[in-house]
Amino acid sequence: MARRPARAEHPHRSDGETDAADRVLTLPNLISFVRLLGVPLFLWLFLVVEADVAAVVVLAIGGTTDWVDGWIARRLGQVSRLGELLDPLADRLYILATLLAFTVREVVPWQFTAALLARELLLIGSLAVLRRYGYGPPPVHYVGKTATFLLLAAFPILLLASASVPVATAAGAIGWGLAWWGLVLYWVAGAMYVVQAGRLVRAVRADSRGAAA
Repeated sequence: MARRPARAEHPHRSDGETDAADRVLTLPNLISFVRLLGVPLFLWLFLVVEADVAAVVVLAIGGTTDWVDGWIARRLGQVSRLGELLDPLADRLYILATLLAFTVREVVPWQFTAALLARELLLIGSLAVLRRYGYGPPPVHYVGKTATFLLLAAFPILLLASASVPVATAAGAIGWGLAWWGLVLYWVAGAMYVVQAGRLVRAVRADSRGAAA
């Protein structure tokens, strides 16, 4: 769906709704901050002290709480602009940090990491184009949320497969099944964002040509 420029006002909102959107100290935002703190904790546990079991716990908590902040925000009426930025930021940092750490420890092959990083570069390019035309980030699509959920669910299972020999076969099969589906949907969501950005840019250019004429 089309998104109005980031600098545009929202005249249809009441003052109360606008104040709520600008709030920082909310429970959902606190949960997102805690999830962000889990990223360096995971890296320290996994790469420095190599406490794989504790790293699995941190990853599992970070993945299972992915939906909690958004659900609470909608439930309590605490949806905010900061929360809309923090939630996908925490997701991306978890995914990128985990991928890089897993690649260093050879839990996943570098080709898998490269495929996900290439998608992130594609999205960064699209966001740069949108910002040039006065638009903020596009709303998160359910396909992207599904891909993120699958990846965040796959990572602790893959780590468990690497750390525990008795369950390695079963955990590896489940983990890689989730990971590959997550990768495919991640690219599908990326393509949808690019198409959306292209439509917005073409609309802006058409309006500019019409105004000039």
